[in-house]
Amino acid sequence: MCRRGYTVTDKDREVELDVENEYIMSPKDLKTIHFLDKILDAGVQVLKIEGRARSGEYVRTVTECYREAVEAWIDGSFHREKVDEWDRRLARVFNRGFWDGYYLGQRLGEWSEVHGSQATRRKEYLGRCRNYYDRIGVMELPIETGSLSAGDEVVILGSTTGAVETRIDELWVEERVVATAGKGEVCTFRPGQPVRRSDKVYKLVPRD
Repeated sequence: MCRRGYTVTDKDREVELDVENEYIMSPKDLKTIHFLDKILDAGVQVLKIEGRARSGEYVRTVTECYREAVEAWIDGSFHREKVDEWDRRLARVFNRGFWDGYYLGQRLGEWSEVHGSQATRRKEYLGRCRNYYDRIGVMELPIETGSLSAGDEVVILGSTTGAVETRIDELWVEERVVATAGKGEVCTFRPGQPVRRSDKVYKLVPRD
């Protein structure tokens, strides 16, 4: 309900209130990674990352970035270049825009001006893993829709697998190396780590 647009009405005077942001109950997502060093300097020892109703891809990316940030603070390598890279990676997964929360003297909340995600990438469904050959580290994927090419980035999602994100270095169809595989073809590639039958495979593409 809080992600919808609302019109505010004064029931006594029967007038409507026009607001600049129609999603008046939809806050931006809290992001603290760019000043996480200050939080840790203050003695904070536990960080909670919100992941309810988010995809495995989101949880994997966010926890990876914050873990790297904590480790960088510990070893003294927390710097602007790393923060910029973490910001770039966080912007690729689901988000409603970012704000600093009620830290650093911030007094007012910031609200999302659009409905849905502002992620810089989106997922295109390709199909489900038909088999994974553990000995050689290769998965078999019947392509149900769209196409897959060498060089594409994919994310493989499963309830046990979690989220495996990888770039297709080499693609095979019928034991031949190909540049692209399309709908109806069965392709194989190395995902980089074990996956499972029925895991869903998505191609990651820039958001329009």
